[in-house]
Amino acid sequence: MIDIVSVIAALALLIYFAFRGVSLIVLAPIMATLAALLTGGLPLLAAYTQIFMTNLGGFVIAFFPLFLLGAMFGRLMDDSGSAQSIANAVIARLGRQQSILAVVVCCALLTYGGVSLFVVAFAIFPIAAALFREADIPKRLIPASLALGAFTFTMSALPGTPAIQNAIPMPFFGTTSFAAPGLGIITGFVMLSLGMAWLMRRAAAARLAGEGYGDHPDDVPEVEDHRTRQRALGEGSVPAEVSPPPDATVAGLPHPSLAFAPVALVVAVNFLFVELVVPRLDTSYLDEPIFGGTSIEAVRGVWSIIVALLASCLFILATSGRRLVDLRRSINGGAEASVLPIFNTASLVGFGAVIASLPAFQLVSDLVLNIGGGNPLISLAVAVNLLSAITGSASGGMSIALEALGPTYVAIAAETGTSLEAMHRVTSVASGALDALPHNGAVITVLAICNLTHRDSYFDIFMVAVVFPLVALCILVALASTLGSF
Repeated sequence: MIDIVSVIAALALLIYFAFRGVSLIVLAPIMATLAALLTGGLPLLAAYTQIFMTNLGGFVIAFFPLFLLGAMFGRLMDDSGSAQSIANAVIARLGRQQSILAVVVCCALLTYGGVSLFVVAFAIFPIAAALFREADIPKRLIPASLALGAFTFTMSALPGTPAIQNAIPMPFFGTTSFAAPGLGIITGFVMLSLGMAWLMRRAAAARLAGEGYGDHPDDVPEVEDHRTRQRALGEGSVPAEVSPPPDATVAGLPHPSLAFAPVALVVAVNFLFVELVVPRLDTSYLDEPIFGGTSIEAVRGVWSIIVALLASCLFILATSGRRLVDLRRSINGGAEASVLPIFNTASLVGFGAVIASLPAFQLVSDLVLNIGGGNPLISLAVAVNLLSAITGSASGGMSIALEALGPTYVAIAAETGTSLEAMHRVTSVASGALDALPHNGAVITVLAICNLTHRDSYFDIFMVAVVFPLVALCILVALASTLGSF
């Protein structure tokens, strides 16, 4: 019993100090060795160098190309003006009277195309603020609108999304990012429809109560054009609330069709590489020890996203011309922006590996595996949700669960005839529910960008990014258990 209490204490301290802003790169190994010390189950130095660091390195080796190319793609989309052009086009099409929907759709299009949710939040917030102010919708609803579009259905549910939450299950289950497409689309529709209904209801209630956008003295003068905004960003300032241009085509920005092309290219190349290119490749060499003795099923998903993101980055470079004011800074900035996120996540993977090596974890594993009456989809959903909640990270919680229990779930799936594609989709969606608790990094960042507090806006974030994804997850598990994968 004391071993389990020690593990819980280490997890609680991890959550507390992460919420207080301590870097996970420092915090995770300290909490891992603390758990090992309190339980006495592992030698401290061996736990750190042979378990923590080995698993941290394994995660970096497997997924660094996705973090690197994803961050570079997001930076190029932002610096070339493509993100701004897409946002303007969506607003021009939907109209300012549909401000909430316009913000959600802008975020969804960009994140589904591979742009980091942090880049999306910075890029869309100024437009959202101007739209909400003009429509007199409370500013406190902006974070939830950003959250619904950027880190719910496009992050975990929609087939083909290059988000890391959709990529991590691929090596474990031998699947691709398009796993269980029908289930993913249904699940995504549930999240979007429930989230939009909630936000529209909250806006209507505020209107009846006479609550408008509000007085926010943090507003600063408008940035006049895209190149001025680039210079401001280059000087380290945060883009503030900017009035969107009246139409979709603006001087200095690419035409909306050209701006949207890289997003479409990510999805199209990803799909075509898996379906047309991989089957024509002779990959027998992957069995050789020099390549890790693996198979094409284990790597095709990662390969396809690498090729898709690289092709889209090259497309932006080839078509942007002078819109990229400082190409070197854009590339370097994207590359540097990839380092902290992957090491944060990898540190959580290392922490989880140490916890999974402790004798107490076996009790937890047995408990989780027995949940659901023999249905591995229910058990897997619970395990990923709990670990994502504890770490405040969808990718971190999912990685810990799969590193510790992935092979076990694959074996159970074979015994029960459960589709590995369904397990992939359940894992991905489960990671994106309880992760969005108050200590989640994305939640904290979005609130900071909007200059709002948890008290101002977290309740609505909780509804659209926690409650409704949980509802969608339950529907997903029920459909997958009954119908299998489709």
